[in-house]
Amino acid sequence: MRNRPNILTVAGFDPSSGAGLTADIKTFEALKCYGLAVCTANTVQNDTDFEECIWNDVEVIKSQISILFKKFNIDYVKIGIVQNWRVLNEIIDFLLEKNNDVKIVLDPVLKSSSDFDFHSPNGSSSNPDLNSIENHFEEVLKKIYLLTPNYEEIEMFYTDKTIEETVRHISSKTNIFLKGGHRKEMLGKDELFTNEGKYFVLNPKSKNITEKHGSGCVVSSAITAQFALGFSLLKSCFRGKRYTEKVLSSNKTLLGYHNI
Repeated sequence: MRNRPNILTVAGFDPSSGAGLTADIKTFEALKCYGLAVCTANTVQNDTDFEECIWNDVEVIKSQISILFKKFNIDYVKIGIVQNWRVLNEIIDFLLEKNNDVKIVLDPVLKSSSDFDFHSPNGSSSNPDLNSIENHFEEVLKKIYLLTPNYEEIEMFYTDKTIEETVRHISSKTNIFLKGGHRKEMLGKDELFTNEGKYFVLNPKSKNITEKHGSGCVVSSAITAQFALGFSLLKSCFRGKRYTEKVLSSNKTLLGYHNI
């Protein structure tokens, strides 16, 4: 029997299990991978309401990462909510120390579906060092394999740029899977921009899709699972999108089902 590839998710804990690391783990398992998890934050939320985010200490996060790498072969990591770009940069550097060839998929969760702000790419409200923050974000882009923002998130990265300018800038450093769930037109049309200058459109297929809490977490972890199973960038994005559509069409509630 073939061993399942290991995937690490570094993400927050959602008690409703629609988003965050538990949604990632369900996705990994459904796609025949083995999920490992490190918790970046405890949240007080359900599928409709978000009340509080309690960030875990970065040293604890690094200790949990370290002990997992001692035991398991980990070549693929999906990252969700992290306190800020500086902490994210520190975590990514630590992952690369453990495995210089690790492929990292970053789902830049800046705001919950209930409009709770996790962190701003422009820094905190208390005397932010904007140059330092921008430098951390630029460094992050150089170190990851794929960025998976939605339309609302990509508009927040560089407020002085258009979406097209932002895409060109980011895709000069890393690959972008731009999620289309928040598009004003052609809802559900996703786009892949590679750092080699290639462009692909991934149109929705399913007709019975309904909104789900944590859908962004699911698609980014589904794509990561396809990488771990040996598929190419384009094929992984295509297969990850199709899996997510199955979850979105699994029922009419805000919490989707993962079929194994």
